[in-house]
Amino acid sequence: MTSTPTRPAPARKTALIAGFTAPKGFGDATLRDRREDAIELLGGIPDPGVLPAAELAAATTRVLSRPGLPALQYSRTEGISPLRDWIAAREGVPVERIIITNGGFHGLSLGIQAVVERGDTVAVDNPIFPLFLRGLQLSGANTLPIRVGAHGLDVDELADRLRAGARPSALYTVPDFHNPSQGTLPAGARTELVRLAEHYGFVVLADNPYRELWYSGGPESVDAFNTSDHVIHINTFTKTLGPGLRLGWLVAPEHLAADLVALRSRQDSHSSTLVQAIVGELLTSQPDLFDATLARARELYLTRARTLVAALEREAPGAFQTTLPGGGLFLWPRLQDAGIDADALAAAASAEGVEYQRGSFFASGPGTDADRHIRLAFGDVPAQRLEEAAVRLGRAVRQQ
Repeated sequence: MTSTPTRPAPARKTALIAGFTAPKGFGDATLRDRREDAIELLGGIPDPGVLPAAELAAATTRVLSRPGLPALQYSRTEGISPLRDWIAAREGVPVERIIITNGGFHGLSLGIQAVVERGDTVAVDNPIFPLFLRGLQLSGANTLPIRVGAHGLDVDELADRLRAGARPSALYTVPDFHNPSQGTLPAGARTELVRLAEHYGFVVLADNPYRELWYSGGPESVDAFNTSDHVIHINTFTKTLGPGLRLGWLVAPEHLAADLVALRSRQDSHSSTLVQAIVGELLTSQPDLFDATLARARELYLTRARTLVAALEREAPGAFQTTLPGGGLFLWPRLQDAGIDADALAAAASAEGVEYQRGSFFASGPGTDADRHIRLAFGDVPAQRLEEAAVRLGRAVRQQ
C-alpha cells in the first residue's frame, strides 16, 4: 500500500504582497497579445521615428571605446557626470540636487519613501495616473483626492480641504499636460500650490514626464518647483529618448538630497553606468541634439493630435466633447450622450479592433466624471491608423 506524498506548505510571503492583485486594464495588463489588426491607443509611448537611434548607437560606440571601460564599472549612487551636470544646467539648479533614477516611477517611489510615513495622508490628482496609487500602496498611505480639470490640479479645492483640517504629508500631481486629462497647471496656481505646501508643511511630488512635449508657446515655468524646499520635482527621458533606457532624475530639495542618496544606496545602489554614460555622451557631444529631437517630436505629436480630434468629430459627430491638447501624448474625450454605457462602448470598440483606456481606470475617488471619459494615446500611432481608429470607434458608438 502506497501513501500519497504530502505536499509542502507554500513558501512564506509577506502580508504586503499577499494584498496585491494582478493589474487590471492598466500598465502590464495592456501588454498582452492582441488581434493583429487591432489599433492600440493605450500608452504614452513615443514614436520610434523621432528617437535618436543612430546617435545613441554612435554614442555607445564612443563610450565603449574608452580605455579601461569606465562605463562597465560601478559608479556613484547619485549618478555620474557629465549627465548630472547637463540636467542641472537645464533645470537651473546646483548639480548636488540632481539624483539619477531608473525612470520616473523610480523617482516617485524614492519620493514616497522619503516623505510619507506609514498611514499618512497623501493628496492626489483625481483623475490620476493609476500607477502612482500602486506605488503608494507600499506606504499604506490614505489618499485625499483633489479634482483635476482643464487647468490641472484644483488648487482652490486643495486650499479649502487644508483650511478644513486636512493635513497631508505629501501631494502628488502631474503639472504639465496631465495624464490623463491633458490640462496644465498655470504659473499662478503653481506658485500658490508651493505656498500652501510651505505653509502647511507637506511635500509636492511634481511628476513631469511630458514637460518638454509642448506644441506651441513654450512650457510653463518650473521655477516655483525648483526653488522650493517643499517640492521633489521628478522627470524622465522616457518620453523624449525612449522608455527602454529606464533613465530619469529627481530635483531634490537641498535638505533632502543627501537623505535620498542614502535611501538609494540601500536599494539598487545606482542606475546603469553604461546607460548614464551613453546618454551623457549623446547630450554633451552634440549640444543641439536634444532640442532638435524635441522639435521633431512636438511637430509630429501635434499633427497626430489634430488628426485624431478631427477624425473623431467626423466619424462620431456629437458623440464626444474633445479639446486639442497643448502638448503631451493623450486625448481625453468626454462622452456626450448619457445613454451610452462607457463599458459597453469599450467592449464594442475592442470588437471593432480599437483598444483604449477607460476613464474609470483613472478615478482616485468620487467627485470626478472620469467614468464618462476615454483616454486615447496617439504618440506611436501613424495618422492613417488614427483615422481608421476613429472610423472603428464611430461604428462602436452607433451600436450603442
